Amino acid sequence: MFRFTTLTFVAALSLPLSAQADEITDTLQAAIDAYNEGDVTYALEELDFARQKLMGLRTEAFQQFLPEAPDGWTREVDTEGQAGMAMMGGGMRASAEYIAPDRSQSYSITMMADNAMVASMGAMVANAAAMGMKVERVGRQRVALNDGQAMAMVNNRILITIDGNDEAVLMEAMERIDFDALSNFGN
Repeated sequence: MFRFTTLTFVAALSLPLSAQADEITDTLQAAIDAYNEGDVTYALEELDFARQKLMGLRTEAFQQFLPEAPDGWTREVDTEGQAGMAMMGGGMRASAEYIAPDRSQSYSITMMADNAMVASMGAMVANAAAMGMKVERVGRQRVALNDGQAMAMVNNRILITIDGNDEAVLMEAMERIDFDALSNFGN
């Protein structure tokens, strides 16, 4: 009946993935089978499910860019934050809270990518000095500082925001981020 070679290609690409990829491969195959049988509605449902699983893998990979906690500090990764991204236009989110051993200081890092809000914030980060914000650099990365917040934009698609109350700690946290690796994420 129907042939859908793009889905076959996508399914073939996903074969080397881990055990979760088996579920993704099976779901993509079910979509192909449904499409070939003329059941477009079920094919779309299976594609949506496979997309959700693939986005989960991508989000897990994105979370790996959250830096480890400084010596003695603890890091608590937020595993629920991604769920709200659909209401914000999609994309990815990773965040963690970092707490000093004596709990006297803390900061949080939030990274968002491929989202409409990120695009709009990019202009603010790019024009930070004109808007009265302090601008620093971490290597070649431009960092805007304002009222307990440090912001950086990577490749005009990844916004990093660090919130805390000590500017020196915010900049130290920003220095812990691997901007080179992050700039290649998803490419």
